[in-house]
Amino acid sequence: MTYWFEEPLLSGGRLIALTVAAVLILAIVGASLRVAHHAEVLAEKVGDPYGTMILTSSAVLVEVVVLGIMMNHEPSPTLVRDTIYAAVMLDINGILGLAALLGGLKHGEQAYNDDSGKTYGVMILTAMGISMVVPEFIPHASWHLYSAFTIVAMLMLYGLFLRMQVGTHSYFFSYSYPEKRAGSRLVKRPATTVIQSAVLLAAGIVVIGAIAEIMSKSLNVGLSGLGAPPMVIGLVVACISACPEIMTALRAALANRMQSVVNIAMGASLSTVILTVPVMEALALFTGTPFQMAMTPVQTVMIAITLIAAAINLNDGQSNAIDGMTHFVLFATFLMLTTLGL
Repeated sequence: MTYWFEEPLLSGGRLIALTVAAVLILAIVGASLRVAHHAEVLAEKVGDPYGTMILTSSAVLVEVVVLGIMMNHEPSPTLVRDTIYAAVMLDINGILGLAALLGGLKHGEQAYNDDSGKTYGVMILTAMGISMVVPEFIPHASWHLYSAFTIVAMLMLYGLFLRMQVGTHSYFFSYSYPEKRAGSRLVKRPATTVIQSAVLLAAGIVVIGAIAEIMSKSLNVGLSGLGAPPMVIGLVVACISACPEIMTALRAALANRMQSVVNIAMGASLSTVILTVPVMEALALFTGTPFQMAMTPVQTVMIAITLIAAAINLNDGQSNAIDGMTHFVLFATFLMLTTLGL
């Protein structure tokens, strides 16, 4: 129905376009929540390692679909870079920071397996360094070769990480909560088959793509002439894909299950970089148009501070409110820099 009214809505002025964009963003968030739900159901049914691949792939697929559609309507050489940067800021500083802050205020110190934080941290540092720092020094004439190398490097990293996560080193990403076992209850999900879950997941992705088609147009119309920083669109895309993770992480922190928070926040950051980069780099090679993947000096400094803070805070297996506050202040700094157009 929205397609029928597309022209009148987009020609009704900036205010109407922004209103339509806001409504459609909420619709995409709702659809992404359902996609995440069916991905979890499907993951439980098929088990690992395929379950882990489905969970990470579904979240990244939502981001890639929205990114691809927006790039098709309003090509921006920095949108992919800005979206990945915003997603890492949102996941590590926003989600992990707020969850650790609220969980620390309620429970004091919260335990988790420090091996997971260390592993995620070094993987994110390596992936972002290869794909978003080194490109600054690559000659333009060699971008095809380096893009191909980046794709191979990201897939190698992800393949080894996935094997480690679901194989012999799976204990890195788990923590035993003996005090929770007695009162724990299994969550009963609706009885759906693997085929039903897969069909509903695919249908959700199609719906998101259809809605994103108009959302992209209305957002571009609404923001044109406002002087909004380019990072705003990247932040919107990052928020859309991160919405399911935010609520899950906050519930886990308040339930004193910090291991889940670390897996969600750090795992989402890693998946965003290590899976989105090869897909978008492959698209750049296919179209023959390179993206600007090298981060700005301000972005590089913010990522460096974030990963250093995460390495220190996630080093001892105990989180507290101070750990959470340091990351949340970094997230607030990111929002301020975005407002200033930096």
